[in-house]
Amino acid sequence: MVMTRGRARVVAETVTDPELPMLTLADLGVLRDVAEEDGRVVVSITPTYTGCPAMDTMRDDLVHALRAEGYADVEVRTVLHPPWSTDWITEDGRRKLAEAGIAPPGAAPRPAEGPVPLTLGPTVRRVRCPRCGSAETEELSRFSATACKALRRCRACAEPFEHFKEI
Repeated sequence: MVMTRGRARVVAETVTDPELPMLTLADLGVLRDVAEEDGRVVVSITPTYTGCPAMDTMRDDLVHALRAEGYADVEVRTVLHPPWSTDWITEDGRRKLAEAGIAPPGAAPRPAEGPVPLTLGPTVRRVRCPRCGSAETEELSRFSATACKALRRCRACAEPFEHFKEI
């Protein structure tokens, strides 16, 4: 069986995120590259944030999926530059989040040129409810089931929901 770079990438793109199983690593934007080097498959991934506890599971799942497809020598590398951004989540990934009741992130904040502005008050975000679409929502907790999500409630339909925070 002849294996090509394209096939290894197709396999890697099927691996789901352990914390957000409705998304593949490709949907989430953490799958950076899949290449063959000297008879081995080398996969590059970027963590969503420093210390992400899902990285070991992502790595193990990628190795398992590729070995199950006949790739005996698999290496998973962590790439930290540039840092991951929620802007890397695909449109399909954003749709899947909303369908799962998780409000997808808006545009990631962009650093300003020059001095960093001092913000003394809380950041006010307009997050639409993934259930009814209302923008009248409130943050209940800055952290939810995972550090990358916040817990919010819709004031219109009174339903709680998670919001994938912008990074």
